[in-house]
Amino acid sequence: MNLNPYIIELLQVLTLLGLAPAFVGWVRMVKCWAQGRTSAGLFQPYRDLAKLFSKEVLLAENASWIFRFTPYLVFSTAVLAGGIIPILSLDLPLASTADVIVIVALFAIARFFTALAGMDIGTAFGGMGSSREMMIASLAEPAMLMAIFTVSLANRSTSLSEIIQVIYSGQSVLRPSLAFAFLAFILIALAETGRVPVDNPATHLELTMIHEAMILEYSGRHLALIEWAGMMKLFLFVILGIAAFAPWGIAAKGSLLGIPEALVYMVLKLGAVGIGIVLIETGLAKMRLFRLTEFLGAAFLLATLGMLSFFILD
Repeated sequence: MNLNPYIIELLQVLTLLGLAPAFVGWVRMVKCWAQGRTSAGLFQPYRDLAKLFSKEVLLAENASWIFRFTPYLVFSTAVLAGGIIPILSLDLPLASTADVIVIVALFAIARFFTALAGMDIGTAFGGMGSSREMMIASLAEPAMLMAIFTVSLANRSTSLSEIIQVIYSGQSVLRPSLAFAFLAFILIALAETGRVPVDNPATHLELTMIHEAMILEYSGRHLALIEWAGMMKLFLFVILGIAAFAPWGIAAKGSLLGIPEALVYMVLKLGAVGIGIVLIETGLAKMRLFRLTEFLGAAFLLATLGMLSFFILD
């Protein structure tokens, strides 16, 4: 029995758990440099998580099982998605389930329960954040699926492993449809991960909060799990974009010898993407809530144009 795929699977999950906070720390650090401020350092997210895990959990009297269960479900879905997406190698035990539609469904489950938990306590901020999150989801998910279908048409599969193999084989070529899908994916990723201009992860202003409003009542290890899952979600969306549009560097075979090289390529790509996120966030202001329909409508339009251009030009 070949144990290499299972070892690589374990390494992928450990990479996700370990590097997701570092990636968020990198983005924050570069953003501080760009704004002329002193950075807290690359490892500040680790210190924040350790502090939250050491604190006591405080629960409201009317908190139901949904409120208690949601942090563990959100964290587990992020870890499961990390085991499905090819981060370091294509030869994974879960490679057959590496379907992009399944990954979107996992993120949708986490969002659904987070919104329920936000409304469970009955506070005004929780209900406000949940309603805003569902509004964004209703606009972002159709655009996400349209972009995925465009990529799957170009590579003849919705499986990430199959898409990467088609790109490696040289059968995939640069198409206008993929360019449209890539632009749409960038807009969707900003919305799904709560980044500027859709949401500001660093704010606690009552009138602008979206994700933060849903988790205001959490504390201790529950808040730590949700924050860690949010970091992993940002990491996974970047890896998902890399796997679908620029997978070069991911090991094609299940040999452990190719993992260090794949890890180096991944770190370099993450560093470049982090700089790109900072350029977007420092160059744009947060949009008003009712302007988000135009923003996500543009993402859907780009994805639709990508699909139409595939049938017209290819």
